[in-house]
Amino acid sequence: MTFLQAILLGIIQGLTEFLPVSSSAHLVLVPYLLGWEIPPEEAFVFNVLVQVASLIAVIVFFSQDLAEILKAAMRGLIQKSPFAEPAARQGWLLILATIPAGLVGLAIKDLVEQAFASPLAVAIFLLVTAGMLVLAENLGGLEKDLVEVNWKDALFIGLAQAIAIFPGVSRSGATITGGMLRGLKRPAAARFAFLMAIPIMLAAGLLAGKDLTEIAGFSRLLPVFLPGLLASAIVSYLSIRWLLAYLKKRRLYVFAAYCALLGLIIMVAYAMN
Repeated sequence: MTFLQAILLGIIQGLTEFLPVSSSAHLVLVPYLLGWEIPPEEAFVFNVLVQVASLIAVIVFFSQDLAEILKAAMRGLIQKSPFAEPAARQGWLLILATIPAGLVGLAIKDLVEQAFASPLAVAIFLLVTAGMLVLAENLGGLEKDLVEVNWKDALFIGLAQAIAIFPGVSRSGATITGGMLRGLKRPAAARFAFLMAIPIMLAAGLLAGKDLTEIAGFSRLLPVFLPGLLASAIVSYLSIRWLLAYLKKRRLYVFAAYCALLGLIIMVAYAMN
């Protein structure tokens, strides 16, 4: 991987991690469409590290929210009333919402890895993302705020996130869809989706981290990757801020159309090879 490739992929990761268009799909498809022959070991290392860069961005963006949740959760445990404060209750609900994706990811890890190697599978899952976004806009209640989320909502959103372990199914798209189908307003659904991405991304990074040290030339790759990681963190932060503002007044149809169009383009390109 070159410096230019790392920067471009970092920007793409930052743009697509939190927009409902699937970052994993773009990290698979961009090298495929541009004819880049990046060694699988390098691609694995970069994909893990670039996810960590996006994780840092979302933690920084929601630092005040996270601090409030942690303080409230600690007070609740000390006072033996863990669900008394809204912030503490939200923290426990975020943990609950994380469980389904973790269990599913461990159960079908090999199948997911095979999907990452197939541009056709990615294209199909992009169409799935498009369908979910359209479903959310047509069936979503759009009445509830974030403080009104209950355990049933959190579990449903968590199950939606579990689908997003496949490349092409947007994590933010799936979780925003899950939230809207449970009656959350678009900005509230997006905010919950971004917050619940933190534990699952952290867990995925820790699990993959032990594999990084076993890859030959890991330290040699880091200087090449660093510009891409910085680009990913900055663009991820800006993408979060932009999408939260966008969803206050606008719908998800533009993202659904983009996913559908990209999926069809990939199918055509795959069929012509």
